[in-house]
Amino acid sequence: MIDVVLFDIGGTLHTVTNNEQLRTAFAKRLRERLADYGIFIHGEDDEIGRRLHENAEEYKHYSELILGELTQSRIWNEFYLKDYHIGEERLAPIAEELSFLYDYERVKNMRRPHVAETMEALHRMGKRLGIISNIISTSFVPHILREYGIAQYMECVVLSSEAGVRKPNPAIFEIALHQLGVKAENVAYVGDTLSRDVLGAKNANLGLMILIDNPAIAHRDKGLHGKGIEPDIRINDLAEIPAILASYSRGAED
Repeated sequence: MIDVVLFDIGGTLHTVTNNEQLRTAFAKRLRERLADYGIFIHGEDDEIGRRLHENAEEYKHYSELILGELTQSRIWNEFYLKDYHIGEERLAPIAEELSFLYDYERVKNMRRPHVAETMEALHRMGKRLGIISNIISTSFVPHILREYGIAQYMECVVLSSEAGVRKPNPAIFEIALHQLGVKAENVAYVGDTLSRDVLGAKNANLGLMILIDNPAIAHRDKGLHGKGIEPDIRINDLAEIPAILASYSRGAED
């Protein structure tokens, strides 16, 4: 019996577009915001945007190796803005603001169809809901949940920026299980990646793993195809989930 449904955010509740034009615009916004605090970085915005993107990719690979999340000030000082030698002590007071801007303005987040309707339907079914997300900001996810009109449904929000661990580390799932007081076998997880979501849910022995199609990031998981890391169910639309869980519950009772 599935009593709890946990969701990823990026790629799952919204799709994410990231391109050079967006990166350049964000670099300009970042440079201006840093200047407000007396921190000046020099160079053309497109070059700053390119460096930031490359450094962010470097951090992504590093965090995937350690399955952990550094503090925001270390991320900005040792990775994202390492070329500008600003210093962690100067970045620490504004690290969350920069992290929110990074997650909210650097890319275009497009809400998937039927987000609110799906949460309402699951709530009416008596399912408990929550979020597990790899994210450097602590305020981005709460903001998105309010923006999408679904914050009231979430009993549990576990962020790598607060937990210090990242999917697919099972520890981040275990934090959610502990907060909700439920067994792994009674939990479903909905995500969009094999490498983080499916592998993480399997590592944590969750009862059901649902993968929503996201062609934009499929290339990141190419190396995992054929290695037995597969979801229990694949979907194209969040609106499919209530019927899937209803059918799953009937099957469990038979």
